[in-house]
Amino acid sequence: MKKNYKFNYLSLIGRWQFLAIFLLACSLNVLAQGSKTITGKVIDETNQPVPGVTIRIKGVNGGTSTNSDGIYNIQAKNGDVLVYSMLGGISKEIIVTNQTTINVTLMPDNQTLKDVVVIGYGTANKKDLTGAVTSIKSEEFNQGVMVNPAQLLQGKVAGLNVTKSGDPNAKPSTILRGPSTLREGAAQEPFYVIDGVPGASIDLLAPSDIENIDILKDASSTAIYGSRAANGVIIVTTKRSKNGQARLSYNGYAAVEKVSKKYDMLSAPELRQYLADNKQILNAVDDDGSDTNWQSLLERTGYTQNHNLSYGGAGLASDYGASVNYLDNQGILKNTSLKRTIVRGYINQKFFNDRLKLGLTITNSNSKSSDIYQSQALPNMLFYLPTVSPFNTDGTYKENYNRTGSGTRNPLSIVDNNRIDNLNNKTLINGMAQLNILDGLRFTASVSSQRDQNNYSTYLNSQSGLARGVNGQAQKVDVLNKSQVLEGYFNYDKTFGKHSLKLLAGYSWQEDRTNDGFGVTTQNFSNDNLGYNNLFLSNPTLLSQIAFTNAPISTLRLISYYGRVQYNYNEKYLFQASLRDDGSSAFGRNNRWGLFPAVSAGWRIIGEDFMKAVPVISDLKLRAGYGVSGNSLGFDAFSSLLIYGTLSGSNKFLNNGNISNAIGPVRNENPDLKWESTATTNIGLDFGLFKDRITGSIDFYIKQTSDLIYDRYEVSTTQFFLPTITANVGKIKNTGVEFALNAVVVKTDDFKWTTSPNIAHNKNEVETLSDDFYKIAAIQTAQLGGKGQSGNYSQLIQPGYALGTFNLWNYAGKNAAGVSTYINAAGQTIATQPLTTDAKIAGDAQPKLIYGWANSFSYKNWDLNFLVRGVLGNKILNATAASLNNPADAKLQNIPRFTIGESFSDINAYLISDRFLESGSYLRLDNATLGYSIKPKTISIKAIRLYVTANNLFVITNYTGIDPEINIGGLTPGIDNNNYYPKTRTFSFGVSASF
Repeated sequence: MKKNYKFNYLSLIGRWQFLAIFLLACSLNVLAQGSKTITGKVIDETNQPVPGVTIRIKGVNGGTSTNSDGIYNIQAKNGDVLVYSMLGGISKEIIVTNQTTINVTLMPDNQTLKDVVVIGYGTANKKDLTGAVTSIKSEEFNQGVMVNPAQLLQGKVAGLNVTKSGDPNAKPSTILRGPSTLREGAAQEPFYVIDGVPGASIDLLAPSDIENIDILKDASSTAIYGSRAANGVIIVTTKRSKNGQARLSYNGYAAVEKVSKKYDMLSAPELRQYLADNKQILNAVDDDGSDTNWQSLLERTGYTQNHNLSYGGAGLASDYGASVNYLDNQGILKNTSLKRTIVRGYINQKFFNDRLKLGLTITNSNSKSSDIYQSQALPNMLFYLPTVSPFNTDGTYKENYNRTGSGTRNPLSIVDNNRIDNLNNKTLINGMAQLNILDGLRFTASVSSQRDQNNYSTYLNSQSGLARGVNGQAQKVDVLNKSQVLEGYFNYDKTFGKHSLKLLAGYSWQEDRTNDGFGVTTQNFSNDNLGYNNLFLSNPTLLSQIAFTNAPISTLRLISYYGRVQYNYNEKYLFQASLRDDGSSAFGRNNRWGLFPAVSAGWRIIGEDFMKAVPVISDLKLRAGYGVSGNSLGFDAFSSLLIYGTLSGSNKFLNNGNISNAIGPVRNENPDLKWESTATTNIGLDFGLFKDRITGSIDFYIKQTSDLIYDRYEVSTTQFFLPTITANVGKIKNTGVEFALNAVVVKTDDFKWTTSPNIAHNKNEVETLSDDFYKIAAIQTAQLGGKGQSGNYSQLIQPGYALGTFNLWNYAGKNAAGVSTYINAAGQTIATQPLTTDAKIAGDAQPKLIYGWANSFSYKNWDLNFLVRGVLGNKILNATAASLNNPADAKLQNIPRFTIGESFSDINAYLISDRFLESGSYLRLDNATLGYSIKPKTISIKAIRLYVTANNLFVITNYTGIDPEINIGGLTPGIDNNNYYPKTRTFSFGVSASF
């Protein structure tokens, strides 16, 4: 019994063991039959392998990615759906059947990348935008010698006017939708944001490192940046490695620059003949028999080289990259140049199953610029007599300091004996942490520090005509500016049914410390060998010969709270609202905080059922928005405070036997001072035709700026220390229309032609300059000087007129004696110099139209791009021509060829009047580029492109000066007054290679 029981027990155990082994074998067999290794290769449209492509089983976490050769392997079973995806590519899904090898071709999702726009603290699809935003991608940038990234946008953005001379060290003037302030400098420029860092210097970036630039135009888009966004916001996104991409690229060019146009001045024989014809003769000291072309002596052929090397990579959890850019730009005037090296590196790493992302970016720009005293060299190279040689027989520079009139300094001596050097080092460090808290909710923290070290040095040597008798004069100014920004914000994105919601809430803290340094000027050196390199060797005989720069250190803080809501219903009805609360230490204690609201809406009409009956229209959206943004740029921490310092004209005095500085109030306190506020109403229409072969937009806006800041309002000295005060009073209005179009005119397998015209009209008007307390009728500006005209003003700011309105004497032709005549205030024609009260309004410098027309052609491996741009309806005061047109002084200064037709007895010919107010309209073929791309059939080389570019090929204009692209920034736009660095014509050859 017991034995049988044992047998039966053992038999039962054996059967369970057998069954378990059998089931395990079956399951392993089934598993072996259901799961298998899938291998394959992923390539792009050019048959090149694509590394870093993510492959996963749909509905299952995890996955794999392709290696550097595009090869992958993954475990999957029949019926599984493999999802192939990469950043910037169109995802593909493939069902696993009986195959074990699956090769895939992924195409780039160009449209998706093109339609992503950075809007401030986030991104949006272009179709969901409710504000006026223009996005320019890197492939659309202007080509050629680009010293500043703003030049990349010339002629590309409707309503954006960018002007620049040929000076390598001058920044371009950038005005968006017309001027809206009575202040100059940064107060007129758009606000820059680089990779999310607000207020970062645009000079930190090399054009080759920029991926795209987004321009926020209206207040409904810019108000999220509050008190610094009244002039628009330009958001720059730099290039980053794409997922799975290992890249190495080189971009470089060499260029030749020449002066595009010179003033047609008389040669020495022509001047002698002109004087002889008028029974005149030069003084012996002013005629040594020479024939000197001073323009040719000072101008030269400029050579430029630029090299950019970058590399990077990205995987599933990290991406990194670095680049170095070197620019050497020689100016076309002797001793003017810019050398700059920019080094940039970044790394981003994901942790905790991609929930946490940490990033660090470091950028350094180190530049050395050399310059001349342009305010002296530029007019003297025109005025100085061609009848003398540059040098005396002993090698010294020939001068005649006793000569009166204009052009009394040897221009070559000005260039050779006066040195200006500027060393600038900028460093931006930005750290970022992004945490995905919940599905759709993420928190981003960003901290950045920017240092701007500027070392300015000049030396006027012992032969300098600008510092006579002081045995050399040196100046050194070393200044450090620092800016620190801390930001933290939450983004919440949620889609439920037909509803899409995006929320933003954030906090920002910024501190700017400026003018941390010193500056000193001294003189009397034993020799010129060391220049400004050892100021100790100077030996001034008087204390007053040592001058210190008056630039007090200041610290300014800005604290902000901001939020935004974006709502989308059924991809048809769009809504956005934002609010920012800014506090700044720059303004009065009663007005340090300000609210900047904005609201906008959009209707995607194309989504309505009735649009199906109009198949020719592929996209149609109506936008409308209103918002308020501010302008606090260009202020220091003392703008509203009572400040003590040294008054203009005061110096030092004897105080109980000691020499002391004269100190007193230099600025009145204004506790009510606040930022300027710009309210913008914008209505826009976006459209697409023929399946988006033609796309475009139309925008109408009204931009009204109130609380204009002006620092010369008169007040009673019984109430204030000083007779003037800085206050908010005036209003300026800009009204305009913008139109932009992009059309694919022809598209075949081998040939494509895309054209992109844009045009903008803006009307600028000063509405008021006064209120109940502060009264002012007009502000006179543009004191140009000239013989007998030092107290005259050529422009005024007055209600009812635009900024840059000319107020000039009214030229009435020449009388019988050939003398210029004018109409005075009483309506009489006079042949004498008019009074200042005889001036009349004669037009303004604001263009009526700004336009650009870009075209791109591609045929197989060839490509051709060109840009035409220009302005219409503006005026330029050619004060250079007026001052040169002085026949009666031809014994003292050279004259231009057109003066030969003037009467020698015309003692009024040089007077600045509306005779010299010319049309500033022009059409310029700004750049043309012809390129050829080589795509070797090798894995290591992706593409090589060779190209030639020509800039400023020709300009069509009636303007008689050197060039009509006169600076349109500041309070005195549109004036050519012996200060225009010649425009250049450039030819460059370049190569772009990616590996």
